[in-house]
Amino acid sequence: MAAVSSLGFARVVAGSHAASVILQPPTRTALASAFSHSIKMCASPASPSESKKTVWVWTTNRQVMTAAVERGWSTFLFGSKDLGKDWSSTACINPLFIDGLEIFDKQNQKVAVISEVSSPRELELIQPDNVEVENIVIDFRGGWQVIPAENIVAAFQGCRGTVLAVSTNSTEAQVFLEALELGLDGVILKVEDMDDIIKLKDYFDRRNEAKSQLLLTKATMSKVEVVGMGDRVCVDLCSMMRPGEGLLVGSYARGMFLVHSECLETNYIASRPFRVNAGPVHAYVAVPGGLTSYLSELQSGREVIIVDQNGLWRTAIVGRVKIESRPLILVEAKENCGDDTYSIFLQNAETVALITPEKGSGGRTAIPVTSLKVGDEVLVRKQGGARHTGIEIQEFIVEK
Repeated sequence: MAAVSSLGFARVVAGSHAASVILQPPTRTALASAFSHSIKMCASPASPSESKKTVWVWTTNRQVMTAAVERGWSTFLFGSKDLGKDWSSTACINPLFIDGLEIFDKQNQKVAVISEVSSPRELELIQPDNVEVENIVIDFRGGWQVIPAENIVAAFQGCRGTVLAVSTNSTEAQVFLEALELGLDGVILKVEDMDDIIKLKDYFDRRNEAKSQLLLTKATMSKVEVVGMGDRVCVDLCSMMRPGEGLLVGSYARGMFLVHSECLETNYIASRPFRVNAGPVHAYVAVPGGLTSYLSELQSGREVIIVDQNGLWRTAIVGRVKIESRPLILVEAKENCGDDTYSIFLQNAETVALITPEKGSGGRTAIPVTSLKVGDEVLVRKQGGARHTGIEIQEFIVEK
């Protein structure tokens, strides 16, 4: 007989394993409340940059296996030992074998247990003190993933065991890897389409790139001129920016200015730390992967990179783009250690500013374009000038 819990779950015993049927979806608040009382703390969590994510692949498709091996993932899960032996003879892989709710290595040593979770009660039973093996695999059922994943991250933070979640596509995997920012220790990607392998590897590549630092160059203002009207682009992000952060924008791909966000307070308009008044529609903006995009091409869901005064950068999602006709100002700057000159058009307004060297320009973080004058120093990013569909290429080009 099924027993209905206060959150609307009915447990049905089926053979030796318990299955769960959701009669009425619980509210997000109720589910989070039910999880929260069982969380146990272990030790201080590692920072996201210190955590190395584990990826196991669960597939019966040889193309998926090949794509995964080519990208450095060598641990595979098999329901059949014959398939595991067959693949091991053609590729250097680490085969693991599933038997019920347990996972064994090729020496028949138990390396992980699988916990199927489809109710708050089942999640409560998964605690660090109860784990007897090095790895615990969680298979979330019933459609709920984000809140359970967040509570698993909180419960197991700082513990020695590795917690992985079963993901049926690359998007689910990303949810688990980013839960509570720290994320689970890893994922088991259970897929039959190699595109999910490619997408997940691209995701990890972007994460690793974001730990790198861009080289920024000092440039000195050589021209500041008020011009006519133009269609300028405001880029509103799904992330907040801090003082000293902005987007790399320029009329030429060879040199892009660091345009400050509207995070600074003014007497006339409220702070909008999610916004960069970036420039006119023709301008380039830096996006992940060393690529550029035209500002006019940005739309909701695209990614750009946020850069600070020291060149540290992170990715952000575009939430909205606003294109409006506004008065423009032409700014040109010459690099301090070379002969190249760069230019950018910006809206002629007090809320639009260029970021200065950290210790330059009288200690200012940024200079509003309405206050810019010849001789002021700003930061630019030098890069290759020739581009084809945003990709840097080697060819002769003149931009002026």
